[in-house]
Amino acid sequence: MPDTHIRTALPDDEEALGRIDRATWSTLHAVQPAPQRPYPPFFSERFGPRDHLVAELHGVVVGYIRIGYPTALLANAHVRQILGFAVADEARGRGVGRALVRAAVEEARRQGARRVTLRVLGHNTPARTLYESEGFVVEGVLPGEFFLDGAYVDDVLMGRVL
Repeated sequence: MPDTHIRTALPDDEEALGRIDRATWSTLHAVQPAPQRPYPPFFSERFGPRDHLVAELHGVVVGYIRIGYPTALLANAHVRQILGFAVADEARGRGVGRALVRAAVEEARRQGARRVTLRVLGHNTPARTLYESEGFVVEGVLPGEFFLDGAYVDDVLMGRVL
């Protein structure tokens, strides 16, 4: 991780982040269909650069994590949710994902959040293992919530207190 630098996304990161998002698409973690041309912009009105932390490895953007509010309700404004996460294939196994998760937790804490939550597909063992090793626990399971590649897949709700 010493060569990994985490920072807030910039508008100029849009092309690199879109490319990573498309290249890493898989039913291991995605419930939407595979991206098709013309590709929509990576940043949107709901999630702009300020909502993303990016990882750079030797100055090249190799991943991101999106954090935001799980709802617009004031009653849960103390919660942040990981709403997107991807690491380029060439950077996997180098601690980039762990650095991004840790940075997201610290950013949530800096924003005054008391909890961080996320949703992960039940069959995504690598992600679940990473989250658990960073203090996230299973708080609920929606059995068979998604039908992907001919199989029903659980939606696992995880969280951790800050």
